[in-house]
Amino acid sequence: MKKTEEQCLGIYIHIPFCLKKCGYCDFLSFSAQKAEQENYIFALLKEIMKWGEYYGKKGKDYQIITIYFGGGTPSVLEPAYIEKIFSTLEKNYTIKSDAEITIECNPKTADYDKFCSYLKAGINRLSMGLQSVHNEELKQIGRIHTWDDFLQTYHAAESAGFSNINLDIISALPDQTYDSYHKTLEQVVHLNPKHISSYSLIIEEGTPFFDMYSQGLLHLPDEDLERQMYYHTNKFLEQNGYHRYEISNYAKAGYESKHNSSYWKRKNYLGFGLGASSLVDNIRFQNVNDFKQYIQRYFQNNENYSNNIEEILPYYKEVQILSKREQMEEFMFLGLRLTEGISKSEFEKLYKRNFDKVYGKVCSRLAGMGLVYCEEDNVRLTNRGIDVSNQVMAEFLLENKVSETL
Repeated sequence: MKKTEEQCLGIYIHIPFCLKKCGYCDFLSFSAQKAEQENYIFALLKEIMKWGEYYGKKGKDYQIITIYFGGGTPSVLEPAYIEKIFSTLEKNYTIKSDAEITIECNPKTADYDKFCSYLKAGINRLSMGLQSVHNEELKQIGRIHTWDDFLQTYHAAESAGFSNINLDIISALPDQTYDSYHKTLEQVVHLNPKHISSYSLIIEEGTPFFDMYSQGLLHLPDEDLERQMYYHTNKFLEQNGYHRYEISNYAKAGYESKHNSSYWKRKNYLGFGLGASSLVDNIRFQNVNDFKQYIQRYFQNNENYSNNIEEILPYYKEVQILSKREQMEEFMFLGLRLTEGISKSEFEKLYKRNFDKVYGKVCSRLAGMGLVYCEEDNVRLTNRGIDVSNQVMAEFLLENKVSETL
């Protein structure tokens, strides 16, 4: 029986391990010994089985339409661990035959044999961290690979049989020039991946780069140069057959990331692993960030999982049952990240509210400022609106605009 959209799930699996933390990285990641990895996988499998009692084959039997192994660097794990995770998912959940299944990997952590094992397990998409084609830039940001290392890894993935590959790149790196960034774009396009994610460097508090920047030791491109790189990315990639479908993401036609798109469209997803977040049936919740706490929970309680969600959620932090007002806000500021924007009729179908009565004034004002296109059934950001997207999306917060009874 075909499942409705409400009966489908995406699954995110967090692998927090990496060989070395990069200077700019604020993700929940760290290096770990084999024993720590084994304990983590044990706990992770228990969590996967636990939620299977509720949303898997023994419960509501939601259909899994995307799976994403993120991190950290999932490819630092031995293939047997990835295979065990995937077999546990298959045993406990109904995975759609054409599900998009992605794993993140970095150069020097994967080879031909490992890619073959991924394909055998059922993984059909790779997301590879390149960041730059210049060795001096890679070294400065703390990457463990060179451009040649990356090429070897990329071609090994192609030889193994992967055709759906995303490449991550970063602009506005320390001491980066317009010409050096253009060279990165040229080389990436020459490789002809199906998907490219391009981000401007953000200095996050708590990272080594933040400390260096605070001390004046980090020489970043100025704002004008950063903007030039940003505009050039969009123009150059569009000219070479990559359309921007989200603020930082470009794809060949038909190769947009289904998993990440589900976040922006507020589709149901479960996050397994340390610090992983979930959104199911308008409930947001997040796993604990403390490694020992996560491990101990599943070693101490490894039998007889409840299939009552109200008994499961107390194990998680930041549990938020979203009000209709919060759902509508998320619909707007997540959906507007997509270049296609949002549908007014879909908003009205979901929330039983007239779109123009809720957001009409805001949209008219932003359209008058040249920040959004507001058409009969569509609202989307203009190029100028994308430039200041954070400020634009903040305008769709409903606090003090409409009644809390929404």
